[in-house]
Amino acid sequence: MIAIVDYGMGNLRSVHKAFERVGVAAQVTSSPQDVEDARGVVLPGVGAFRDCMRNLERLELIRPLRHSLSAGKPFLGICLGLQVLFSESEEFELTQGLGHFSGRVVRFPAAMPDSDAKTSNSCLKVPHMGWNTVTPKKKAPCLAKLSNESWFYFVHSYYVQPTDPGLVATTTRYGIEFCSSVAQGQLFACQFHPEKSQARGLELLRNFGRLAEQNQ
Repeated sequence: MIAIVDYGMGNLRSVHKAFERVGVAAQVTSSPQDVEDARGVVLPGVGAFRDCMRNLERLELIRPLRHSLSAGKPFLGICLGLQVLFSESEEFELTQGLGHFSGRVVRFPAAMPDSDAKTSNSCLKVPHMGWNTVTPKKKAPCLAKLSNESWFYFVHSYYVQPTDPGLVATTTRYGIEFCSSVAQGQLFACQFHPEKSQARGLELLRNFGRLAEQNQ
């Protein structure tokens, strides 16, 4: 069974229903033991980084999450679930993350020029919201069978800056080119929302399900 971690933030129903659509068994849980016992772990989330870390601590989920990560268990982070894997975030105030990867979560720059706009003084809006392409930078099991420049759905104002550029699995351009996913071993974490990204997103979740199935 795949554990979809419920810490009081995120569109858990959408993630769960998406796994159901691709025939992958998953359960929504806030139990630390369920996370320990799961074949694969999904950490979704939307909202504030600081609130996320506080909720994970309150529910005693930080230890099983770190154990799952260090053990190399199949792990999928989505949106905020990507960001909290890193050392710290500058959102509201500097907040420590899970620290599995070295790097910082930063806000999009103000007044990013919109190159597609009809007027030269137009700027891109933050949050970055809607469909955008992701460009693969390296192979990752969760990206199998996905074409180059696939479209995925984004909703975010902050993005990750990994210290190690070798972690970057895909990049996306929104005013600037930013890291839109990372991959290491059986871990994949993305800023975009596969559960909202139609066929390509479902293929990514199906790929993750295969990884978890192989984890005995």
